[in-house]
Amino acid sequence: MIKPILSLIAALALARVEASTWHMATPYPDREFHTENIKAFIKEVATATAGKIEITLHSGASLYKAPEIFKAVRSGQIALGELLISSLGNEDPLFEVDTLPFLATNYSEAKRLWAVSREAIAKKLEGKGVVLLFATPWPGQNFYTRAPIDGPDDLKGRRIRAYNAQTAAIVSALGAAPTTIEVSAIAQAFSTNQIDAMITSTSTGVNAQAWDFVTYFTEVNAWYPKNMVFINKRQWRRLDEDTRGKILAAARRAESRGFSMSEEVNTANLKTLADHGIAIARPSPDLEAKLGEIGAKMAARWEDETGAEGHGILAAYRGE
Repeated sequence: MIKPILSLIAALALARVEASTWHMATPYPDREFHTENIKAFIKEVATATAGKIEITLHSGASLYKAPEIFKAVRSGQIALGELLISSLGNEDPLFEVDTLPFLATNYSEAKRLWAVSREAIAKKLEGKGVVLLFATPWPGQNFYTRAPIDGPDDLKGRRIRAYNAQTAAIVSALGAAPTTIEVSAIAQAFSTNQIDAMITSTSTGVNAQAWDFVTYFTEVNAWYPKNMVFINKRQWRRLDEDTRGKILAAARRAESRGFSMSEEVNTANLKTLADHGIAIARPSPDLEAKLGEIGAKMAARWEDETGAEGHGILAAYRGE
């Protein structure tokens, strides 16, 4: 009789440890606003649960590299993780909804697109063994070039950095050559003429000190990709309803705060780029028309791939 009791006590003790000591991985460094937002979320969770839930954050890919994080959370190796939603696009194209180009081109539209796609994304994630907590957008994606862009023909034949399938498709549709370059190698790629231009956010532009190798910035806000924070589903289900409610409340605040932080960072980054001599311009009508045409074709192709789910999201977004 004693052994079963001791086993029960040990199991309860283990459950308490698992419930109160969680590990979280993110590939982004401490200085990134996404990481700052997560730290605020972690602090709020600890306060709301009176220390019952303590989360240790491992930033800068110090625990797992970006491609490993989702698997680590899903398998229960760690409790939580952060990842770019569209990085799961190979598993299901629905995860690429926020990278459809020229669909949502400002923060207000990005919020609306997320509002109509969130439930479907969350359902897909639960089917893969994780629970969505919140998402935070990056600033819009824009062109950085050495010469001004007066129209789409100015990009033909150029070597343009592409960091995912969507950017590669846009570059190809413009008659340019997509070139895969890691963020850490951007400066070297420009200096060795591997690339002539890139499509990326103001955050990446500032962090890479783009003014050292480009002179022009064309603000097209092609899309607003989002990072998501998620938790292992088994870990989540072990929590009592009250604790889950407190974590979800902190997650809602983090999502709202994250959108605001992204917008504030983008405004500050635009000023930094301008202060360092980069000429900031809006696209010409010809370029805007061409980009809109490319976006419409890519959205139609995505809708075909995702079927009724994708059609429902786009219809809701467009108010149809």
